[in-house]
Parts: sequence; C-alpha cells; structure tokens
Amino acid sequence: FRALRGAEESLTAQLLRGEQSNSSLVYGQRLVLKLFRKLVEGVNPDLEVGRFLTERTRFTQIPRVAGFLEYKVARHEPVTVGILQAWVESEGDAWRWTLDHLKRLYSDVLVTGQEAPPIDGSLLELAAGAPPPDELQLVFGIHLEMIRVLAQRTGELHLALASDTEAPEFAPERMSTLYQRSVYQSMRNLSARVLESLRVTRPQLSGETGELSDRLLATEAHLLERFRVLLGTRIDSVRIRCHGDYHLGQVLFTGNDFVILDFEGEPARSLGERRLKRSPLRDVAGMLRSFDYAAQGSLIDLTREGSIRAEDAPRLEPWARVWRQWMGSIFLRSYLRTVEGSELVPRNPGQLAGLLDVLMLEKAVYELGYELNNRPDWAIIPLRSILELLRAEPTGEAR
Repeated sequence: FRALRGAEESLTAQLLRGEQSNSSLVYGQRLVLKLFRKLVEGVNPDLEVGRFLTERTRFTQIPRVAGFLEYKVARHEPVTVGILQAWVESEGDAWRWTLDHLKRLYSDVLVTGQEAPPIDGSLLELAAGAPPPDELQLVFGIHLEMIRVLAQRTGELHLALASDTEAPEFAPERMSTLYQRSVYQSMRNLSARVLESLRVTRPQLSGETGELSDRLLATEAHLLERFRVLLGTRIDSVRIRCHGDYHLGQVLFTGNDFVILDFEGEPARSLGERRLKRSPLRDVAGMLRSFDYAAQGSLIDLTREGSIRAEDAPRLEPWARVWRQWMGSIFLRSYLRTVEGSELVPRNPGQLAGLLDVLMLEKAVYELGYELNNRPDWAIIPLRSILELLRAEPTGEAR
C-alpha cells in the first residue's frame, strides 16, 4: 500500500465519470477505489485474481491491488465491497483506440479508392502462414505491432495465472471428458435459450437482421451439432482461472503497451460460474470476437452518424473483414508463440482448432442473446458471425 500510495501527505479524491457497472474514486492519480454496486456473498473474482497476480506472480500489466473493503457476517462468506488499486496512466481503453484507428482506415481507403484484397483461410491457417503483404502493413500501420504486443501480454497473463500449482483456487487442472461434457451441455443450453429469445423477438427485427434471424433459426440443429466436437476423447490441455470477460474494453492502452483490468467475469453469470477454471482459449476467443465487433460496429456507427455515406458502406465491408482476419491472425500467432511449450493450449492442431472454433461460436451466441435484450440494432453483428462460423468447415476434431 505504502509503495503504491507514494509520499504525498494527502491525496485529493475525485469521482471517476463514465463507469456503467461500478463507482470509482481516484485519489491524486495514485490510487483508485472501485466500489461494486452489485454485492453478492463470496470473494469477487476481480479481487481474488488481482491479489493473486499482485502478491504471487511477477506479472505487472495490471492495476496492482493496494487493499480492499469487505463486509463480514458470522457463518457467511465475506462480501467484497470495494478494491483499492494503483492508478494507471493511459490514453484510454483499447476499444476507443481501435475505433479511432478504424475510422482513419476507412477514411483513407475511401480517399485512395484502394480495394480490399481477397483473404482466404481460417484464423489459425493465417496465423501459421506468411505475415500480411506489404501494402496491408502500410494500411494497418503500428496497429499490427500493438496487437502483437497485446497478444503477448495475454499469453503472459495466462502463464502467470497457471504458475502456482499449490493454491487450490489457481492450480491448473487437466481437461477431462466429464468436464468437456459439462461444457458441451452448457453451450447447448445457452444456444437453446438464445434461439428461443430470437423466436420471440423475430417480429420486431427487419431487413438483413430479420433475414439472418430466419436463416439461423432454420439451422438450429447444425448449430447444436457443432458443439459435439467436445465429446469423446479428452482434450490434451489444462484449464485455469482466466479473465472471464476479455475484450478490448477491458484493456488500457498506455501509448506503447497495455494494462489488463476488470477480472470480474461476465456480469450475466453467477459468482460461482465466474470463478470456474476454464480453457484460456476462452479469453482468446473473447478478444477475437472483440476485433469483429470493432470492425463491424464502427462501420455501423460511422454510417449512422453521417461520417460515412450509406452508399460507401458496402465498399468498406470487405475492409472490415480483411482487418478483422489479419488482426485476429496476428493476435493468434503472437499468443501461441508466447505460451508455446506450456499446457495451456492443445498441442494437437486438430484439438486446438476444434476447441477455438466452438469457443468462438459460443461467444457469438452469448453476444446475440445480449444484443436481443439490450441493443437489437446490433444483433446483426453476432448473427453474421454465427452464420459465417457455421458455413465454415469444422477446422478440426477435438481428438
């Protein structure tokens, strides 16, 4: 605490604006007190993971924990009320940084008239192949290198979370066929709930969103079948405590590096679910889906606000896909190199491809359920992605 606080006699407190799920007080740009609005019995994963990384690992790309507030009642688990963390000086989150980059990219290619080059192959195939051609590296600029750094930090985070084999809450555990079956059933249940919500919402959806909804509902059996890749032979990797809700908005961009924050997990899940050990590829899938959201979502927003003319949007859609695929492949390449030699991901290429495939599909289905309940106008993004994933041949067998 003393090292993070500094030597100042007093620190001025200021309410941090713009947060949606929590309230935060900044103390002299040295410390941040995050107060949770939703209190549940049990240790909040943000505190649990943050303390572990601060006190028991050398991973430094997080807001280090200086203290915490708990509410205790006899014969009950403590309730985490707040966390005191180090202040991180940054240029904002990686989501906003990426949207700014994409706005410039779309504007530049409209001015130059440059056509998006064709791109073939899965993300893993691109990651194993040659880097982007020189003309694309010029278009993407420094963003390519920073995505490589982000992937490296992600891999380092997972290695740190898997580094303690003694602490029961953090010791890695091998995948098992029983665990894989439970994940399979969970994915099927999630899909059934989301598709039922889609049926109910369908009368309010029009245009391409309505058409894509009909196509997805007609392929329900195919969707559920894809998850069967988890059944049968045990996947040869481990499961660990992960971030749990990993996307560009959970990362701060410092100008030349990244700091990862908010380890609470997906807010719609129970505390028990958020503390489960899972494949670290779940975080990877979350970040890959975030790239897709940035590419498509920025194009939607820029068109609605008038920064891009509606008639120009179709010309930019191929660029959105090219950007997503190359950024995703660069991320995967760097991540896999960082964790190479560990048991965090399957060494068998078929198992790796199959597991990543279903985790990305599950994430897109989860996103569809969220959008139907909160932002129906954005449901088109996960709808497109789910159907694209289903059109692709299964990239591997989990065998």
